[in-house]
Amino acid sequence: MTDASINASTLREDEASFGDFFALLKPRVMSLVVFTAFVGLVASPVSVHPFIGFCAILFIAIGGGASGALNMWWDADIDRIMKRTKGRPIPAGKITEGETFAFGLTLSVMAVTMLALATNVFAGLFLGFTIFFYVVVYTMWLKRSTPQNIVIGGAAGAFPPVIGWIAATGSMAVEPWLMFALTFMWTPPHFWALCLFMRSDYDDAGVPMLTVTHGRKATRTHILVYTVLLAILAIGTSFSGIGGPLYLAVALVMNGLFLHGAWKITRRDEDDSEVDNFKVERSFFKLSLLYLFMHFGAIMAEALLKPYGMGGW
Repeated sequence: MTDASINASTLREDEASFGDFFALLKPRVMSLVVFTAFVGLVASPVSVHPFIGFCAILFIAIGGGASGALNMWWDADIDRIMKRTKGRPIPAGKITEGETFAFGLTLSVMAVTMLALATNVFAGLFLGFTIFFYVVVYTMWLKRSTPQNIVIGGAAGAFPPVIGWIAATGSMAVEPWLMFALTFMWTPPHFWALCLFMRSDYDDAGVPMLTVTHGRKATRTHILVYTVLLAILAIGTSFSGIGGPLYLAVALVMNGLFLHGAWKITRRDEDDSEVDNFKVERSFFKLSLLYLFMHFGAIMAEALLKPYGMGGW
């Protein structure tokens, strides 16, 4: 093999693949965006043509992915420091920051424009606002300036069901904001549990997460407080237009488990946490993923059962 062929082979290996660009979209986060937006669409009182519904979810997903790419573009410096993120495409040297910015911006414009054309202008504008909120308000401003970053910034991740509802109806209502509130209140305890066993990452990167600025003990107390408020909201939603007996049953079980997990976290001794590698916190974090899925799954089930006279009260 000649030197030229070796160099060409090396160049091809270093080039970004489809998988690298897909990773910029934060597919795990995007899956949550897709699911909650879909529930918002299904739970709306308006019947949507399947093709239009598919297009709406597709463009909302692309918008969510674009936000993730722009987030990675701005956070490239701290992503290189944190163990959890140093394998991302930019720190790994697969894609440049300039390419990531162009990719994220292009997808943002496309997603907003196409959602407006496929559904209605209001939905497109709201998607644009959501991207702006996540990239500018949360990523560029709040994340590195206040320990309340995830509390306020969590709104960006809570908007998708509202967008799904607007895509179907072209208007606002109380119900999508209940879904927004459910995700908004869920985000802090979910993310703070992660921060408890990943604190060194945020210390190293200088990100003022609550665990860094106030310590783990205060973070544990905050998790319990938010979990109590979340339980009240989640169970109360049972008696709204998107609730029903099935949702109530799910809410009672899941919030009982979630409250128990938060209480166990609060009662933890820091030395015990270090010894068992934050086993309780990791378990609570995993439970939080199931928690949101079960609540939104129950909302969707109630909506699908209503035409048969079985959903709702």
